Amino acid sequence: MAQAPGQCPTCQEQLGIRELGCSSCGTTVRGTWDSAPFQRLSTDQHSFLILFVRSRGNLSEIERALGVSYPTVRAKLEELISAMADESPAPAQTSEPMSRRDILDRVARGEISANDALERLKQLPGTD
Repeated sequence: MAQAPGQCPTCQEQLGIRELGCSSCGTTVRGTWDSAPFQRLSTDQHSFLILFVRSRGNLSEIERALGVSYPTVRAKLEELISAMADESPAPAQTSEPMSRRDILDRVARGEISANDALERLKQLPGTD
């Protein structure tokens, strides 16, 4: 079964649900309901969400799969969260270099592997 569109093809506003039908007995229910948060997602956001779940939220794995930087993955995640919350996206963070503490905190949260952290630590200024 095809997925219902989430946006109006004419004006791009969010579509509401006005009728539901049972494919088994033919019952029809009419009313006005908001669409589910997942229906607010663009095709790209939907694909990102699937990748996020499959990678169990490991942003480093998503970085590798998409071939993009960590700040790009974070920005895509923020856009996804905003779309599901029906908010405007948060401003993108500047890509300041990560500190040793930031890298270790990401390992502790499971966002990056120990090997990824080691590579990033090696790239810090003053590290040989």
